[in-house]
Amino acid sequence: MSDIRRFYFVGFLMLLVMDTFSQVCFKIAANHAEPFVLNFAWLLRVLTEPWVYGSIIGYLGAFVIWMTLLRKVSVGVAFAASHLEIIGVMIISVPLFGEHLNLVQYLGALLILAGVVCLAYSEPKEPQTHA
Repeated sequence: MSDIRRFYFVGFLMLLVMDTFSQVCFKIAANHAEPFVLNFAWLLRVLTEPWVYGSIIGYLGAFVIWMTLLRKVSVGVAFAASHLEIIGVMIISVPLFGEHLNLVQYLGALLILAGVVCLAYSEPKEPQTHA
């Protein structure tokens, strides 16, 4: 595997992990802060929930990874690949939250994967350098 392909693979894998981590933390924090009532007591419950801070750390990590990836890959491919988090969250939600997947969700995941693969193969072989 070439260095640039390894960079893409590791970078997008890290982006997927950080995005998925932040979304899962956000979901857990929301579950712990229930019931949702827009008042000061609810806001305090949210702010004292450690999972909120995990979510913030995940978003910040994803942002740094995203900006690093954009130095080498086109925005179209990076934007499409960043949506792999939807699949990551969907998969993690089954064992973690007891959610059930249906045919439409499986088909949606396949379409996302197909789109990312098509965009990745349409990329020029030479890495782009941005000033």
